[in-house]
Amino acid sequence: MTLSKVIIIGSHFPILLTAVYAAFCYRRLDRELRLFSLFVFFSAIVQGISLLLWFRSINNLPLLHVYTALGFMLLALFYRELLRNFIDKRIIEAAALLFLLFSIANTLFLQPLSTFNSYALSAESVLVVILSLFTYMLLLDNTVKEQRRAQISSLHWINSGLFVYYSSNLIIFYFGDLITHSFPKDLNRYTWILHSFFSVVMYICFFTGLWKRPKR
Repeated sequence: MTLSKVIIIGSHFPILLTAVYAAFCYRRLDRELRLFSLFVFFSAIVQGISLLLWFRSINNLPLLHVYTALGFMLLALFYRELLRNFIDKRIIEAAALLFLLFSIANTLFLQPLSTFNSYALSAESVLVVILSLFTYMLLLDNTVKEQRRAQISSLHWINSGLFVYYSSNLIIFYFGDLITHSFPKDLNRYTWILHSFFSVVMYICFFTGLWKRPKR
């Protein structure tokens, strides 16, 4: 097994570790972190199935289409709860619905299940970055700092993980189909190693955020 494959496989362990820890402390989490944990659980299941398909040389791109659409819906639930007193929840709900419709249309008419859904992933990345920036603004507010002092650190870590991952991978996602089919194998492999690195960073942030949750 090549080093690049070892790195890509190893990048899945932080996902599993975070999901196990989220399950362990789920009953003690507040509503926001419970909603966020649903995204972690869903991600762990999808990544596990994706890795299994990869091992068996089966195209796992159809799974990516499902993960992109439903994963953002779960993140939208988290951000809707988190930003409930900062942004009208109907705006986030409308954005989530429009994104779901766009993802379905993209799969049906532009980028079929067997291909990399770069358009939907790029749109998701832009939306998550926007929501994470609004969250930074919210958490910097002095009134919010005072009211949610115990939660600030936890939410900062989780939001930062999402911001770093989606902002860093936006270019990879946008050119993903081109990279997969047109770039030399070595460059293709190194690109996805870089993606795996940002994934590991994100899940380390997630784990730290859950670890720093308000204890009760």
